[in-house]
Amino acid sequence: MAKEARRNEMILRSSGMMRASGSKSFVSMFSQRGEKGINQDCFIVWEEFGCQEDMIFCGIFDGHGPWGHFVSKRVRESLPPALLCNWQEALALASVVPDKAKFDIWKQSYIRTCATIDRELSVNRSLDAFNSGTTALTIGEHMFIANVGDSRAVLATTSDDGDLVPVQLTIDFKPNLPQEAERINQCKGRVFCLRDEPGVHRVWLPNGESPGLAMSRAFGDYCIKDYGLISVPEVTQRNITDKDQFIVLATDGVWDVVSNQEAIQIVSSTKERGKAAKRLVECAVRAWKRKRKGIAVDDCSAICLFFHCS
Repeated sequence: MAKEARRNEMILRSSGMMRASGSKSFVSMFSQRGEKGINQDCFIVWEEFGCQEDMIFCGIFDGHGPWGHFVSKRVRESLPPALLCNWQEALALASVVPDKAKFDIWKQSYIRTCATIDRELSVNRSLDAFNSGTTALTIGEHMFIANVGDSRAVLATTSDDGDLVPVQLTIDFKPNLPQEAERINQCKGRVFCLRDEPGVHRVWLPNGESPGLAMSRAFGDYCIKDYGLISVPEVTQRNITDKDQFIVLATDGVWDVVSNQEAIQIVSSTKERGKAAKRLVECAVRAWKRKRKGIAVDDCSAICLFFHCS
């Protein structure tokens, strides 16, 4: 058991891919550094999560700030095992778990895990960084989505007309969302745009010109935690049907320049599934250079999880 734990830790620290023997799943993932320095994105795909044959955990994390790359890797390494531990503890306390209670157990496990991760990161407050993250956990035909920040999960499903259509499974937690702005204002934080960035709402301290955070939920960034920034995840559930084809998890570097519809079209039209994430990221980089001339390309990362055999 200890040997297996050490092996898992080594894999987590390196590739972020934990593939089960005889794997039949179809997962594609790719990350490309932007023009701002170190790539602060990272991801993980963990097959047979919790030693369950039909369970796959996918997570994508986007760091920001001078130590963003460090924080995103810390979250990647800490969140999955902590979530697993909280889930197993919750199961042990429940003698019988009906299907309708499974979601509540996973939701509370996610909330407890995110609170723990944020608390652990706060020990070193000298780290000027924050992190957003989106995870998808599939268990057979069930899928649980948890989101903190502005990474996004989009499902590609077949409509009744036979068209492939996107279904956005997460909310981009921006400060100008009514419920987010209300919480921040009640906590004496401020939300406004800079003159040279019209339309980009940011969170600011009651007095002063910092930190100017462009999201309303994140791990870290403790100077603003007392003024409305939270790390509480939004957790949702969806049953996977025969019409659901794949899910795309990507950081905001992709979604800032690629629409949900464009993303699923790019992925579905890629002949080799293993190259789907790379093609999506490459399309996003080209879109950055075309649509946002003069602005440094952001780090772009994506995971594509396919539900059915081709």
